[in-house]
Amino acid sequence: MNPTLIILILAMGAIWIVLIRPQKRRQQLQRQMLDTIEPGVEVLTAAGLYGKVVEVDGDEIQVEIAEGVVVKIARRAIGAVIPPQEEEPQEEEPEEEAEAAEPEAEAEAPAAEGSEAEAGPEPRS
Repeated sequence: MNPTLIILILAMGAIWIVLIRPQKRRQQLQRQMLDTIEPGVEVLTAAGLYGKVVEVDGDEIQVEIAEGVVVKIARRAIGAVIPPQEEEPQEEEPEEEAEAAEPEAEAEAPAAEGSEAEAGPEPRS
């Protein structure tokens, strides 16, 4: 067999493994994501708008982008489905620390104003 032919076959195989196979996998994942869209799911459109799916009708999807604002978009315009996030309990600052922090902030403001007045030019006599 000709060594040039072997190199050519190996190069074609490498191109298939590096370029074509991952592209097909991405297309398959995108198709699966679009097929699983249902009302109530939060989505990101290709234009960058976040919204919640209200209704799915074939290739058209109605997405609520703000309260009372529903737009109709093509299914292929969905860029991503946003997974639901679990809300983390917010740790509240103890009241004693919050009260102690407030007077310090107020005390710093007048001190800054006084130093500006002193730093200004002195009147000439």
